[in-house]
Amino acid sequence: MQYPDDEKVTDDFELAGVPDSFQRLWTPYRMAYVKGGQHQFQDKDDCPFCAAPTRSDEQSLIVHRGQSCFVLLNLYPYNPGHLLICPYRHVPNYDDITAEETAEMGALAQHSMRVLRQVSNAKGFNLGMNQGLAGGAGISAHLHQHVVPRWGGDGNFFPIIANSKAISATLGEVRSEVANAWDQV
Repeated sequence: MQYPDDEKVTDDFELAGVPDSFQRLWTPYRMAYVKGGQHQFQDKDDCPFCAAPTRSDEQSLIVHRGQSCFVLLNLYPYNPGHLLICPYRHVPNYDDITAEETAEMGALAQHSMRVLRQVSNAKGFNLGMNQGLAGGAGISAHLHQHVVPRWGGDGNFFPIIANSKAISATLGEVRSEVANAWDQV
């Protein structure tokens, strides 16, 4: 039996719902992060930044391993090539790291910028550290510095209106490109 308003409550597949103008960007892989939120990683036993160096570079998206710090791609990048610089030690704050770790983080940030300019023609950068839950750190228990490459016109309405970010390359592709260029630059 058909009802007069069927067209309003079904789509082409005759499933229930009211059609709207929104496009859906399905990202089920983010659910683990969304469900856990900022409180999910408290100590080094469950910290992804502590686990990363114990796996292969490809598995952990690591592009460089230094003496006291390493560089990896952000699993949830703002832009392609969004890097994180982490000390190997599980410490939450910038003032918890040693002078050697501080110097290496700074040198790695500079080198990251040079590499990203080379491989992606980045025209600018956002560098920063969010510390503590109140500071907006997604993983507040393990210090990490963001290096986000920027290009003219890369900020558009999509993240604001649709709360979504279009990333133009896969993490694996970007990791290979940055890691291969690391020692060349």
